[in-house]
Amino acid sequence: MKKNSYFSLIVILFFGLSIQAQSKKWTLEECVNYALENNISIKQSELDTQIASVDKKSALGNFLPSINLTTNHSWNIGLNQDITTGLLRNQTTQFTSSGANVGIDIYKGLQNQNNLRRANLALIASKYQLLKMQEDIALNVANAFLQVLFNKENLKVQQEQLAINDKQLTRSIELVNAGSIPRGDVLDIKANLALNRQNVVAAENALLISKLSLAQLLQIKEFENFDVIDSIRVTDEIAVLTQSPNAIVEKAKESRTDLKIAQTNLEIAQQNLAIAKGALQPTIQGFYGFNTRISYADVATISGGTLVTKPANPFWTQFSDNKGQSFGAQLSIPVFNGFSVKNNVERSKVNLEKSKIALEQQNLDLQRTVYAAFTDAKGALNANESAISTLEARQEAYNYAKEKYAVGM
Repeated sequence: MKKNSYFSLIVILFFGLSIQAQSKKWTLEECVNYALENNISIKQSELDTQIASVDKKSALGNFLPSINLTTNHSWNIGLNQDITTGLLRNQTTQFTSSGANVGIDIYKGLQNQNNLRRANLALIASKYQLLKMQEDIALNVANAFLQVLFNKENLKVQQEQLAINDKQLTRSIELVNAGSIPRGDVLDIKANLALNRQNVVAAENALLISKLSLAQLLQIKEFENFDVIDSIRVTDEIAVLTQSPNAIVEKAKESRTDLKIAQTNLEIAQQNLAIAKGALQPTIQGFYGFNTRISYADVATISGGTLVTKPANPFWTQFSDNKGQSFGAQLSIPVFNGFSVKNNVERSKVNLEKSKIALEQQNLDLQRTVYAAFTDAKGALNANESAISTLEARQEAYNYAKEKYAVGM
């Protein structure tokens, strides 16, 4: 019996948690935060930022010397000259050689410095791009959230209209039976009632589709019971409408991420041009090399007028005796390279002009967007004030009609 009680308690708790999970309604803030943490596009933009960080490390590495170690061990098998008799015979000999090379750029047309500057700008641009992606996702989520609220209110209106027409149909049937109105009025009301039912179904479908769109934007896989709260807090802050559109544009230029991206891309294009021009200049590279070799074959020597052989010297003895070093500087002057460097310079100049045009276009787009948004906001405020006045007038008309109805008029 006690076991059954525990089982019943678990079932009740699980059922209660399921009902609570299904009845959860998301707020706008929760939707935005969830999208910023789970959206695939944002994750991809974060990876682009990591790649830009790696590129910066590569640009820093260009200032460091390059060090390479080499080693080689070979076997010579087959017909070789015997160092004792001078005759050819089949034998196997072994050789080992090793070396180390160090190179460092002394002058490279300032390409390394410009590459580092470009890498820093690319990292900044990737961070701006991530911020822009987050802003776009937040804006899209807010729009989708408001669309759900609009469809909810529209559904309520259609349901209220359906209920009113249903009551009107019942009242009209009573009046027809009493002989107060013709039967044709009832048919008109039935037609309107059928249309209202269609509107309710269309409003339900629109609400469902808007919920699905918001759930997909949030990357929510189980969206059967997804829902949002029925309202959001709206403040009466309209101080922005007291400013001029030009003042808003100038203020927006200081914070708009897309403008910062365009400006950074322009600076990157300038660095690309400087890098391309640097390839036209001579380069100087310093180098240092170390090498040695070891042989495992017997060594022929003359002792008392007789040619004799003895084993090869020890490994480290040969390593020390046979070592050699080299160092110096190498000057490279570009003379002709199939116009590749010149074409890179011309291509960089064109890209620089494109970046300038893109920045100018972003400024024009910002100005147009601000003016359009300012006009829409002002129009929406006037429409809201007119709607409030209309509501008050209709409320008074309703109260008057209600009073007449109450006295039988």
